[in-house]
Amino acid sequence: MYRTHTCGELRMSHIGQEVRLSGWVQKSRDLGGMTFIDLRDRYGITQLAFNMDTHKDLCERARKLGREYVIQARGKVIERSSKNKNIPTGEIEIEVQDFTILNASKTPPFTIVDDTDGGEELRMKYRYLDLRRNPLKEKLQLRHKLALETRKYLDQQDFMEIETPYLIKSTPEGARDFVVPSRMHPGQFYALPQSPQTFKQLLMVAGYDRYFQIVKCFRDEDLRADRQPEFTQIDCEMSFVERDDVLEIFEGLVKYLFKKIKGIELEDFPHMEYDEAMRLYGSDKPDLRFDMHFVELNDVVKNKGFKIFDEAELVIGINAKGCASFSRKQLDKLTKFVKTPQVGAQGMVYVKYNEDGSFKSSVDKFYSQEDLALWAEKFEAEKGDLFLILSGETAKVRYQLNRLRLELAEQLQLAKPDDYKPLWIVNFPLLEWDEETQRHHAMHHPFTSPVAEDMDTLKDQPGEVKANAYDMVINGIEIGGGSIRIHDRELQKQMFDALGFTEEEAREQFGFLMNAFEYGAPPHGGIALGFDRLAALFGGTDSIRDYIAFPKNNAGRDMMIDSPSPIAIEQLDELGLQLKK
Repeated sequence: MYRTHTCGELRMSHIGQEVRLSGWVQKSRDLGGMTFIDLRDRYGITQLAFNMDTHKDLCERARKLGREYVIQARGKVIERSSKNKNIPTGEIEIEVQDFTILNASKTPPFTIVDDTDGGEELRMKYRYLDLRRNPLKEKLQLRHKLALETRKYLDQQDFMEIETPYLIKSTPEGARDFVVPSRMHPGQFYALPQSPQTFKQLLMVAGYDRYFQIVKCFRDEDLRADRQPEFTQIDCEMSFVERDDVLEIFEGLVKYLFKKIKGIELEDFPHMEYDEAMRLYGSDKPDLRFDMHFVELNDVVKNKGFKIFDEAELVIGINAKGCASFSRKQLDKLTKFVKTPQVGAQGMVYVKYNEDGSFKSSVDKFYSQEDLALWAEKFEAEKGDLFLILSGETAKVRYQLNRLRLELAEQLQLAKPDDYKPLWIVNFPLLEWDEETQRHHAMHHPFTSPVAEDMDTLKDQPGEVKANAYDMVINGIEIGGGSIRIHDRELQKQMFDALGFTEEEAREQFGFLMNAFEYGAPPHGGIALGFDRLAALFGGTDSIRDYIAFPKNNAGRDMMIDSPSPIAIEQLDELGLQLKK
């Protein structure tokens, strides 16, 4: 028996018991007559005590143990004379009677403590060592609890967990596929699923009216803090439902998880139209923990001789409450931010509403105090406020002001990490026009149904159609999205036509789904929640990487196993592939 207890288990109630512990040497302390070793496993740390007077040989052997040696220790639980209130086992220690080295260890390339001295690349290369640290252990434990409670909730709602294939058919819509060559079918390829979309719809046709899966998905796209080439989602589908049925179930799931995991009671999620979100926040995932909604100013700023505003399609601003005291240096920093390539604005206009009721702006040459007072009315401003204004093409300037809004909120620390503001964004455009390909693309995917009132306009005015689609947003993060699906073969054909598919292309890519619709497809809809993002949200961090046991870096590489990597010529020959010289 390697152990009778874990290293986080023993308490004062165990005093006098003979125990065996196994784990890793966290650190040792040689105090002359006594040697102490902190023994660690994933459950905690227990102090081992070696007495030079009573067990000289044992103590001398213990002094030779290096960090991260794996040992088994046998001894008696005794009360510590110097207690450590920072750990649960801090009132006891083990008076060691014998120990065995189970495995020696090289000196780790970084210290395995909470505040490690290892850089990110180094820790990713030695991920198995990094995972021994408490911060990562706690994040993976949180992920485990979220998965467990998700399964509990969905099981209570009569959902059935069903696995779908990983080797599927490649389709050109959406992000790039990862493709897998077939040895048995030279020149043909599988794709790894970006989502189980078509399979879960087929399960609805098959009669499994409440499906879910915590499933790995794959997208070959550029990476960032909240994106990995392989990611996990809570994938769900329901039959005989309308939009609000889906929203009720999955709003219920997130409320349940917040209550179970964090002890927080969330209020009902408000609904916001996509058009309203773009008008007020310039984003389909607005962060509502702070205000600064957009104010349109065209009717009070134009025709005053300021060419930049006069020629702009849209002039729009935000009110930074109580920020009229901003220095010139602070304002210049914000101007520099909006002019970065990532934001793309040409400049920024500011107006200070001073405490004495006067206005000071960067456009005083063109606008009188009376003009600026009209602006203040638009902003519903009070003395001491600061207006920040951008102008340009509608879509671009809304994006730019959204970036400015988020940057200012970060500088002012307006977004409190323990404050949660969820909402549903509904009624997205069904299609979006792509200038490069000169055709429409599905904003979600080709199986999304139009809203009922727009069914008749899909054929003649596809760009005006609203989708029966919805996104769950919490604190400016898109947690998940879904839609009511098309279940009628004729409507699905119209959708393919609007997307520019020929009949042959539609049949080639999605014929199996179209055929299934001829055998009694029920009305159905679903949603997929980003499980990694949900875990990061619950953990209070922006990056999903530490909630994944073995993630990729920003270049899509696994530093630990050095992947991707070349493969043998013989393997390429088997697959009928050749590398270009």
